[in-house]
Amino acid sequence: MDGNGGARTAGRAWGRTVLAARASRDVGGVFYCHRVASNLALYRKYRSATFAEVIGQEHVTRPLSQALAAGRINHAYLFSGPRGCGKTSSARILARSLNCEKGPTPTPCGVCDSCLELAPNGTGSIDVIEIDAASHGGVDDARELRERAFYAPVRDRYKVYIVDEAHMVSTQGFNALLKLVEEPPEFLVFIFATTEPDKVLQTIRSRTHHYPFRLIPPGVMRQHLERICTDEGVTVEPAVLPLVVRAGGGSARDSLSVLDQLLAGAGDGGVTYADAVGLLGVTDVTLLDDMIDALAAGDAASVYATVDGVVEAGHDPRRFAADLLDRFRDLIVVDAVPDAATRGLIDGSQDELARMADQSARLGAATLARNAEIVHTALIEMRGTTSPRLVLELLCARMLLPDAAADSAALLQRIERLERRNAAIAGNPEPAPPKPAAAKAPAAKATPVRPAPAKPTPVNPAAATATPTEAVPAKAVAAKAAPAEPDPTPTPTPTPTPAPTAEVAPEPAAVASEQPAPTPEPSARPEPAAPTGEIDAAALRRLWPDVLDIVKQSSRRTRALLDNAQVSSVDGDRLVLGAPNPTLAKMIGEDGNTELLRTALTSIVGGTWRVDVEVAGGTIPVPATPSAPATPQPPPAAEPDPREESEPDDSPDAQRIDPEVEALRLLQSTLGARPLADD
Repeated sequence: MDGNGGARTAGRAWGRTVLAARASRDVGGVFYCHRVASNLALYRKYRSATFAEVIGQEHVTRPLSQALAAGRINHAYLFSGPRGCGKTSSARILARSLNCEKGPTPTPCGVCDSCLELAPNGTGSIDVIEIDAASHGGVDDARELRERAFYAPVRDRYKVYIVDEAHMVSTQGFNALLKLVEEPPEFLVFIFATTEPDKVLQTIRSRTHHYPFRLIPPGVMRQHLERICTDEGVTVEPAVLPLVVRAGGGSARDSLSVLDQLLAGAGDGGVTYADAVGLLGVTDVTLLDDMIDALAAGDAASVYATVDGVVEAGHDPRRFAADLLDRFRDLIVVDAVPDAATRGLIDGSQDELARMADQSARLGAATLARNAEIVHTALIEMRGTTSPRLVLELLCARMLLPDAAADSAALLQRIERLERRNAAIAGNPEPAPPKPAAAKAPAAKATPVRPAPAKPTPVNPAAATATPTEAVPAKAVAAKAAPAEPDPTPTPTPTPTPAPTAEVAPEPAAVASEQPAPTPEPSARPEPAAPTGEIDAAALRRLWPDVLDIVKQSSRRTRALLDNAQVSSVDGDRLVLGAPNPTLAKMIGEDGNTELLRTALTSIVGGTWRVDVEVAGGTIPVPATPSAPATPQPPPAAEPDPREESEPDDSPDAQRIDPEVEALRLLQSTLGARPLADD
C-alpha cells in the first residue's frame, strides 16, 4: 500500500472516531457508553482499566509501573502466558499509560481523550492499532505494517502496535519486521501478545522485554468472582464458586464466561449448587463421597451402586473419573499437609474439608496413591473406548482388589493395611479393660501394654487357684463375682510385693484382665438397645472392618470365617450375613462365632443384635440372647486356635516385642511370605 492509501485509510478511521465521539456527546457522553455496557459479557464489562485492577499478575504489573514512573520506556514488549490471564488487557493499559496527557504514568487520568478512547468500553484510538496475527500474519501484511509504521502519530505521544497471537506470524513475516523492531522510530512501540512464546522468532524475542503472565490462583479468582457477584446483586451459594473457579482453570476470561452463563439462568433465589452442577456437567460431591467411603470400607456393593447411580443420573463416566482423580489429589494433599486449606493448596467449605480429612485418614497414603494411579491410567484408556462404563467398573475392581496385583504399589497398600490392622489390634484393648469392674484394681494401669493373646490360656487356671488368699486383689475378685470364671485376679505372680517387683506384677494383671474383656460386654451393653435401629446396611458395611478387628482380638478363626461373609441387610437389630456356600454358612452360624460377632457389634455400634446367616436364598437363624451367664464365656476365653498357641510371645515382657520380628511374623502368617536363603 502506498503512502496516500495509508493516509486515506487513516483519515476514514479518524472520521469514524470523531463521528462516534460526537454521537456519544449528543446523547449524554459517558452515560451512553455505560448503558450499552450493561449488555456486555462480564469479561468485557469488568475488564481491567489500570494496572492496579489486574489480578494475579503482580510480578508483571509492578515492574511495568515502576518503569513507567521512571520513564524507562522500551520500544518492544512481549507478553506471554495462558489464555484469558490479562495479556491483551495489559497491553491496552500500557498503551493508555503511554499516551495519557499526564503520562507516561502508571496511573492514567481517565479524563483525557486518549484515556477515554482506550478505556475498556471505549471507541479506540487512531494511534493505537491492534492486529490479529492469526489472520494477518503473512509476509504481505508485515510489509504493509512496516510501510505504515514510519508515519508519525496523529495526536498522541506514541504510535503503538498491539500484535495479538504473535506466534501465528510466519517466519517470513517476522523477518520482514526484524529491522523495524530492531531500530524503530522513537515514537513507535510494539507490544506482542502470545500464548506460545517459543514459536516467536528468537531474533524478535531478543529485541523485546519479555513479561510472562501466569494462571490466576484459585483464592484470588474466588475473591474476584465474589466482588462481581456483589456488584451484580445476585445471590450465589458458597459451594458454586469453587465449581466456577475449577471450570475456569485459572483463566479470568473463562471463569467470568462460566459465571455469566450461571447468572443468566439464575432464578429468584440466585444461583444454587444443584443448578451449577447440572449446567456445568460436573459430578455431584455426594457421589464422590459415596465412592470414597465405599472404597475405604471395602464395600464392593456400594462401589458398583455408585457407578450405577452415576450412569443413571446421565453423568459422563469420563467426567466422573476425572473428578474422582481430582478428589484423590485433594485427599493426598490433605494426608501429606494437614493444614492444606490454610496454605491455599485446596479449596472447599469447612464441612467438605472435614470429610476429606476423615477420608484420607481411613484410606492411607499408599492406598490413595495407588488408586490415583489406577484412575489416571483408566482415563487414558477411556479416550478411545466404546464402553466407558465398563472401563470405570474395571478400575473400581482394581482399586478394590490390591491382592490381585503384584506391583510395588499394591504390595505397599497391603502392607499398609496390615500395619493399620496391627495398630488397631494393639490400640483397641486400651479402652476395653476399663469397661469391666477389674478396672478398679490397682493393676489396671498396665492395660496399655500389648500382651500376647495366647499366653493367658495356660496361665489363668493356676493363677485362679493361687490368688484367692492374697489381700491385694480382693477388690478385683469381688468385682468379678458375677461371671463364673475367676480369671480377672490381677496378681498371679509368686513374687512378694516390694517395690522392685512392682513392674513385673502389672504384666500378668494386664494379661488376665484382657482375657475376659469380651465376656462382660454382652452383660454390660444390652442396656443401650435403642441405637441399633438407626443404622442401615450401607453404614454397617463401612464399619465392618472395625467389627472384624474386634473379632480378631478374640479369635482369628472366626475372623477368617467372616472374611468370606458379607453384610446382606440390616432390619432393626437383626443382621443378615451372606455366605457363598452352605458349609461356610453353617460354620459362621455356630454359637461361638455369632457370640463374638454380637459382642463386636455391641462394642462398635451399641445395642443388642441378632445374627442370621443366609445362603442361596435361605437363612440359618441364630439365637439372639447375647447375655448368657456362662455359656458364651468359654469361646473368647479359651480359644483353641493352634496359630495363637504357636505365637512366639512367651517372654515375660510382652510389651518389648521387636517391631521387625512382629512385621516378619505378619508377612509370613498373612501373606504367606518366606525368608530368602542367603547365598
